[in-house]
Amino acid sequence: MPDTASEPAPVLLGNEPGSFPRGVLAERHPAIIRQVRESFPYEPAQHRALDALLTNCTEGEIEPLPGDARDRDHWTAWGMDEYVGRSWFDVPWLWAESHFYRRLLDAVAWFGPGAWQGIDPFRPAKTAELDSPETDEELAALDGLAGLPADERGRALLHGSLWGNRADLGFSLSATGTGAGPRDDVPALVADDGERLWSLLPPSGTGTLCLVADNAGRELVPDLLLVAHLLAHGRIGRAVLHVKPYPYYVSDATTADVVDALRRLTRAEGAAADHGRLLWSALADGRLTVRAHPFSCAPLPYADMPDDLRAEFAAASVTVLKGDLNYRRLVGDRLWPPTTPFADVTAYFPGPVAALRTLKSDVITGLDAGTEGALVEAEGQRWRTSGTHALIQVRR
Repeated sequence: MPDTASEPAPVLLGNEPGSFPRGVLAERHPAIIRQVRESFPYEPAQHRALDALLTNCTEGEIEPLPGDARDRDHWTAWGMDEYVGRSWFDVPWLWAESHFYRRLLDAVAWFGPGAWQGIDPFRPAKTAELDSPETDEELAALDGLAGLPADERGRALLHGSLWGNRADLGFSLSATGTGAGPRDDVPALVADDGERLWSLLPPSGTGTLCLVADNAGRELVPDLLLVAHLLAHGRIGRAVLHVKPYPYYVSDATTADVVDALRRLTRAEGAAADHGRLLWSALADGRLTVRAHPFSCAPLPYADMPDDLRAEFAAASVTVLKGDLNYRRLVGDRLWPPTTPFADVTAYFPGPVAALRTLKSDVITGLDAGTEGALVEAEGQRWRTSGTHALIQVRR
């Protein structure tokens, strides 16, 4: 990734007292371990492994994956040997977070062999959210869009997909007391390239949209509704939905979560069910494809993506990356000055790219100076991490 100044922005670490990354490593990760431990009737070996992980990730040093781990080669290529033996707080925050979730899956025996192989430790929270009254209300509200022109409906669904990113189960574990929302004198949407995004969808309706999903449940549902609308109205000919190959970051979507979301739609009523049936059919005939590339769980920025993924994104009319983690990976997990041009830090990306994200970490680019100044004056630096602001950014 090219630097945009004479000195590169610093990589985020977790070793600064009081910083957001340190809070995630020292507080959120232990809370996640406790949540996972209580969600299933795990056996003694798993309880011991979870206890060991809790101690290790807060007080110990990074350990290598087991020698027989099926993805050990991937993690070796992703820098594991460089970071083994170092404190979790002293390596890049993106790497430490990602490795934590990989080790958590080992602790609950997700990779097997054994009876617990493939049991998603986050599934109870995901399904509870998907089956919540809030989801019912959001699906019912879809009927109210029926009378709008198609373009207005599409824009409403785009914003539903954007603000659906608030539905982040991992973030909610540490978001208590964040307040009701942004102040009236600062924008909720700190950057809005929505019209530029629409302009990237070819009028012929033959293009391909790559949508790199973030969270399952109440975020994935509006993502799928947006895809259904674009397919139904000929704005795209095909969609490729990128999800995680295994449970990750608490609520990140996997193929199983896509299936759950589609079932939720198809058993709804009204417009939601129509959208669900369209998507079900689109999967069957190839207009919608689900992809779970190993690099989706890599602890690295997209600047380091492998050639096959680069070629896939290059062939798309536009690639839309959802959520905070994908944004960090897109621009690099660095403390950029907020006015650093988004186009500069994404210049490496092999095709047109868009980011839809609510702000839940310190990383931000592409703001104008006036917006940044208003945010800082109103909220200090809290606006970066509170989840009450969002952005749509596009680089053609």
